[in-house]
Order: sequence, then structure tokens, then C-alpha cells
Amino acid sequence: MGIISVSLTDENIRQLDQIQEIYGLKGRSDAIRHAIRSAVSEMKEMSDMSGTVEGVLVIVHDHHGEMWIDQIQHRYESEIKTQLHSHLIDRKCLEVMIVSSDSSTMRRMLSDIHSTGKANYVKFVHG
Repeated sequence: MGIISVSLTDENIRQLDQIQEIYGLKGRSDAIRHAIRSAVSEMKEMSDMSGTVEGVLVIVHDHHGEMWIDQIQHRYESEIKTQLHSHLIDRKCLEVMIVSSDSSTMRRMLSDIHSTGKANYVKFVHG
């Protein structure tokens, strides 16, 4: 088993400790392995998409008025059929979008969202 050194923010460490506690894991290394398995599962789900996909995209992000989410919405306006914006506690925002797209464009959209590093939560639920 390899050992790596990783720099984490205080918030990342708090979240890692929550993962450990909620899932009853033995330590932070187990929590990191769990988080990696979850990310790999999400990547597999994305890569398994084919043809036209339709579903609901849910995004939670910090404070209203962030330009990156507007850029995503404009870049993919032909794929986003309906959208809802709601303010949450702690100056967070919830975006709910009904999306219909070819799978390669949807993968690109999800990648663009993740690559900003500004989304607290991203989930695409499709049938």
C-alpha cells in the first residue's frame, strides 16, 4: 500500500472526519478510500451513459451571483430545458435543472462543473 502526502483545508479535514464518523470508519485513511470509491462509482456512472440522456441535475454552491454557474447555464442552454434557483441557509444556492442531452455533451457539462472546484454538491439523476 502506498503512502501519499495531501494538503487539505480545515473544511476538507472537517468533512473527512464527518465521513469517518458517519460511515463508522476506523480512520482518515479509510475515509479517503471511501471517498475515492464513491468518486470512482460516479465516474463509472458517467462513462456508462450512452445516446440521449434525460434527467435532473442538482448543484449546490456558495453565494448567489457566482459567474461560473451563469457561464455553465449559458454554455449549455440548449441542453437545459428547465431550471430552478433557490437560496439556502449559510448563503448557499441550489440549482435544479431538467436536462436533455447527448451523453458526450452531458459528460462535458458535468466535467466543466466539477473542474471549477466551486460546487459543493453535484448529482445527475437520469433514467
